[in-house]
Amino acid sequence: MNNSTCASAHKRRRPTRIIRCIYVVGFMDLFGVSMIIPLLSHHVKSLGASPTVAGIVGSTYGVLQLFSSTVVGSWSDVVGRRYSLLTCLLLSGFGYGLLGLSTSIALFVLARIPVGLFKHSLSICRALLSDLMSEKERPLVMGHFNAASSVGFILGPMVGGYLTEHEGGFYLSSFVCAAIFLLNAGLVWMLPWSETLNHSIDANANSKTKPSKSYDELKNSVQQNCSDKNHIRHPNASAVRSQTNGGWGWRDMSVVQPAWRQLTSVWVRIRMVASSDMWDVFLVRLLMAVSIMLYYSNFSLAMEERFQLKPKVTGYLISYSSMLGALAGCLVGPVTHLYGNNMSALLLHSTALTCTLIFLYATAPNVWQVLLTSTFFAISTTIGRTCITDLELQRGGAQASGTLIGAGQSVTAVGRVLAPLLSGLAQEVSPCGPPSLGVVLGLVAVGLLFVRTPKWDSKTKVM
Repeated sequence: MNNSTCASAHKRRRPTRIIRCIYVVGFMDLFGVSMIIPLLSHHVKSLGASPTVAGIVGSTYGVLQLFSSTVVGSWSDVVGRRYSLLTCLLLSGFGYGLLGLSTSIALFVLARIPVGLFKHSLSICRALLSDLMSEKERPLVMGHFNAASSVGFILGPMVGGYLTEHEGGFYLSSFVCAAIFLLNAGLVWMLPWSETLNHSIDANANSKTKPSKSYDELKNSVQQNCSDKNHIRHPNASAVRSQTNGGWGWRDMSVVQPAWRQLTSVWVRIRMVASSDMWDVFLVRLLMAVSIMLYYSNFSLAMEERFQLKPKVTGYLISYSSMLGALAGCLVGPVTHLYGNNMSALLLHSTALTCTLIFLYATAPNVWQVLLTSTFFAISTTIGRTCITDLELQRGGAQASGTLIGAGQSVTAVGRVLAPLLSGLAQEVSPCGPPSLGVVLGLVAVGLLFVRTPKWDSKTKVM
């Protein structure tokens, strides 16, 4: 069967019901989380924490995410999406429920541990969508998923703020968030997983394969069999059946295989990513993540110092930009189609546009130019995030999408650690220091893309 025939057959079997359900899961996930995020710093201070202790406690989540993102993503490749997604949702719900009982700093930190370790439900949802979609359809579906999640992130603080006005508002918000995660777990349990089974091609279910040297070799072997979405090479034979069926059978042996075997499989996958020739993609992700975070790091303070804007007006401007970012998710599909699915070229152009917009913001003479740059900045960053994720899957092979998406989240977590430090140093020079430094990092990313994009294109043509 040739590639065009496989693509047409894949398209006919597109599991629309489960995709829409995953959109709902993404919306509810960030809706619940965004109810809590604005309240965390205030609550930990109300427990008696000093600013320094509050900062250390607040960094607990980011540090845990840094080390757990890749591991949990790889684990989802080994045991399957359904089992790993349910585990992450249930344990995250437990963490938020425990947060609703936190009457001391120690209990607060304890509640943040399961959330920091297992709040990777969105990454697993993206990996699941990657499993289900063809390479051409993937950016469109990922864009819609990001849009649905962003809408949840916009609406959540409104509900959280309303609940906080009542007595014990933080604890009530925490319990509501925990209930949302439990509800999400129930939705995942009831998803029409049979669609995913019908969507799979189980040609290598009983074959024993040896681990590949790199993800490029994995991808080549998969493409030769016209099943890069359904054939997943595994270091051990026991995991093959689970993954060639998408990893979604609740009774699959990979779910109940010994822990040491799961850990071995996870380690092999992470080592394959570390030894693969993908440093350039991850470096671009890191540079742009830090650059974008620097743009937002002192936005409210800069607006007040540069243009004497009140915090209320700045809040409106941030909400406007966030809403545009959510809507921009729906533009990803048409834009990628316009580029003929050339994600490397689209990433180069969106990165250059983002860098230009940060420069225009840093040098803006009035608030109207800030409004204009914020409008296009929201669109360019939304497209850029989808591009970099899709390019990681193209380069690394979508048969290990959980590992790759998890590794990308770990790289972004490094950016979250570096950005506040760099922002503080840059603000010592000028209120425009952080975005100016962001421009420099963006230019480095653009230069790296100029150098590496021809090599990526040549590899794609060979494949």
